[in-house]
Amino acid sequence: MNSNMYGWIWRHLPGPVPVRILAALILVAGVVALLMMIVFPWLEPMLPFNEVYVQE
Repeated sequence: MNSNMYGWIWRHLPGPVPVRILAALILVAGVVALLMMIVFPWLEPMLPFNEVYVQE
């Protein structure tokens, strides 16, 4: 299923292959930026990683 999604994105990117590669890299950078700036900070307080207890 994922290969169909990536194929769909690749087919809908405009231009020749070098332009498509650049557009795909920009899309990936945008998704990473969205995750780092919006999604992960919103999600972080809900994760139990800050509640670490060490017992002796």
